[in-house]
Amino acid sequence: MKQHTVIDSPYGPLTLVADDGVLCGLYMTDQRHRPAEESFGEPDDSWSGEAEAQLRSYFAGESKDFTLELRFLGTPFQRTVWDQLRKIPYGETRTYGELATALGNPNASRAVGLANGRNPIGIIVPCHRVVGADGSLTGYGGGLERKRQLLDFERGAALF
Repeated sequence: MKQHTVIDSPYGPLTLVADDGVLCGLYMTDQRHRPAEESFGEPDDSWSGEAEAQLRSYFAGESKDFTLELRFLGTPFQRTVWDQLRKIPYGETRTYGELATALGNPNASRAVGLANGRNPIGIIVPCHRVVGADGSLTGYGGGLERKRQLLDFERGAALF
């Protein structure tokens, strides 16, 4: 059974979606590949207390890691990529090619990029930390300006 709630963040409203009380989605407004609202289930925030607390701590610069239980709804390859994204340290970036190499297939950078773009749990699964081969900001479902803001935030907060 799916439920959802909407919370405020420095980057606009975030829709948190749970499947049987386990976080399976975090979506920004106007996000590319955002599912239809009807798929989010009933409005219900009874499950979201820990997710909200960890996001508040992250946005306050007090925490760099998330310890939430997550439920990935995607293909086996997508889930492998999303697991790899969680290994990118706070304040750092990796290229699509580096992720493909880490997955054992250096020629899969395009497939990694496609899976990265379908990440259903933004911010917590830090797809914003993936950049182009030359270090440039490339594609982000939440928009390049948000990607830049998140990276700048993490780099600044990482200095403290």
